[in-house]
Amino acid sequence: MVDQQSASVAWSTKATQDTRWARVCCRLIIPVTAVGIPATMADVEEVEVVVAHSERVTLRVGDVFLKIDADQTNIDVEVEAMALAPVPTPEILWRKPPVLAIAALPGTALGRLGEPSTASPAAWAAAGAAIRLLHDAPLPPWPGRRSRDEIAAHLDRECEWLITSGVLPADLVTRNREIAEAALRPWTPVFTHGDLQITHVFVDGDKLTGIIDWSEASQGDAMFDLASLTLGHEEHLADVAAGYGTDVDLDAIRAWWSLRSLLASRWLIEHGFDPNSPGCEFDVLRSRM
Repeated sequence: MVDQQSASVAWSTKATQDTRWARVCCRLIIPVTAVGIPATMADVEEVEVVVAHSERVTLRVGDVFLKIDADQTNIDVEVEAMALAPVPTPEILWRKPPVLAIAALPGTALGRLGEPSTASPAAWAAAGAAIRLLHDAPLPPWPGRRSRDEIAAHLDRECEWLITSGVLPADLVTRNREIAEAALRPWTPVFTHGDLQITHVFVDGDKLTGIIDWSEASQGDAMFDLASLTLGHEEHLADVAAGYGTDVDLDAIRAWWSLRSLLASRWLIEHGFDPNSPGCEFDVLRSRM
């Protein structure tokens, strides 16, 4: 079993390194892109590092978010998906590769993984209704990123790594792998967000104000979006389902909770995040036992 103190030090060190890199990055980028940017951004000195890892950096400068992605294909998808989606999305202010500038949404995130959500049941239902609008929209012109067989093969590799590396007990991984199998059923593709974690949905009171981070959008399984939104917040699944309406497969959603947590764990560890934090991925897996 991996020593938890050593793992925590590794996660902390990696996160610190990424944050330092992001601050260096913003010093290089902001002067280059400062010509023509809104005064609300140019006049702000403080830069907040929202996300920082080896694949992507997101910075907040006043009411503007700067997204820098190592793969510009992700930004291409994000821009096109926001144009096609029939739900509120952030305004794109400008794009100068490798930087995409978008306006901040009003309101606050629906919640955070590992923390109780203070959003009302009506706000969760509004999120469900917005997701239904998305899923009922015409498919985007690009396909899903992976087939069911590719997902299954990836899942088996990650399960093997979690066991052989000693990160999680074998019985915990095996049980969740069994549950995850139900997600790998045939599904009818819909327009999916693809990374609909709770921090990507913004609300103001009971009203949804927008959904951010569309770089994973594609044709996919509707239940994956619902599972991503409610991961670690099972108590709000009924509210989301009420807003979404019919055709909610609860078994598939629970299967995706296990599958997503198993697939994400190694990536989170290697990029400076802690899936063992209270209420996060490891707790989601433990709750299935």
